[in-house]
Amino acid sequence: MSSDEIVKNLRGIWARAYVRIIGVNREPSWLIFELFFPLLPICAFAFVYKSMNAPTDYLGFVILGGAMTAIWMNVLWGMAAQFFWERESGNLTLYMLCPMSTMAVLIGMAFGSAFSTFFRVIITFLIGKFLFGVTLHVASYFWLFVTFILTIAAVFSLGMMMASFFLIYGRDAWNILTVFMEPVFFMSGFYFPVKTLGYPLGALASLIPITLGLDSMRQLAFALGPETAFLPVKTEVAILVVLTVVYLAGAKYLLNKLEYLGRREGRLTLRWQ
Repeated sequence: MSSDEIVKNLRGIWARAYVRIIGVNREPSWLIFELFFPLLPICAFAFVYKSMNAPTDYLGFVILGGAMTAIWMNVLWGMAAQFFWERESGNLTLYMLCPMSTMAVLIGMAFGSAFSTFFRVIITFLIGKFLFGVTLHVASYFWLFVTFILTIAAVFSLGMMMASFFLIYGRDAWNILTVFMEPVFFMSGFYFPVKTLGYPLGALASLIPITLGLDSMRQLAFALGPETAFLPVKTEVAILVVLTVVYLAGAKYLLNKLEYLGRREGRLTLRWQ
C-alpha cells in the first residue's frame, strides 16, 4: 500500500469517526434512549437482588452488565446494520466509489462509536452506582483498563464482520438483529455471572467477546468477583486478543466477498434476495 493510499484511508477513518463523535452527540434527546432507558432493566434486576438480601457486589454485577449493554446495542444498530441502512437510503454507492478501503469505513465507525460509547458506559455505571451505593474494590486499574479496551476492540471487530454479513443477507438482517438481541443478553451474563450457566454453555457464550470482558471486569472491580469467575483474568484477556484477530480477519474476508459479488455479478446480496 502506497503512502497516498495510507493517507486516504486515514482520512476516511477520521471522516467516519468524526460523524460518530461529533454529529451523533448533537441530538441531546438521544441521551434519554441511550442512558435512562437502559437503567430500567438495571433497576429491575438490582431490586430483585436487593429483595433477596444478596451481597452488594451482586448489585454491582448488574449495574456493570447494564452499562455494557450500551456497547452491544451500538454494535447491533450502529455497526452491524450500518451498510444495510446505507444501501436502503441510497448512500452505499458513495462509500463504494470512494478511493479508500471499505475496511477503513468500518474502522472509522468503530473508533467513533467506541469513543461515544465509552462515556455512555461510564455515565450509566456512575448513575447506577450512586443509586444503589455500590462500592468498588479494584484489584488492578491497569488490567481493568486493558480488559475494557480489549472488550471494545473485540466486540467492534465482531460488529465489522456482522456489517458485511448483514449486507450480504439483505432484508433478513432485521430478523437476524432481532434473534441476536435477547439471547446475547442472557448468554453473556449481563445480569448474572456467566459461571452459573455451566462451563459448556459458558464456553459457547465466550464466542461473544462481551461475555469474557464482563467476567474479567467483575473479577477486577468487585471483592466477590474472583469467587464467581468463569476463567482467570489473563486467560480471558488472551482469548479476547484472539477473538479480535479472528473477527477482523472474518470482516476482511466478507468485505472481499462483497467486492467479488459487486464486480462480477453487479449485486451485494445473495442470489435469492
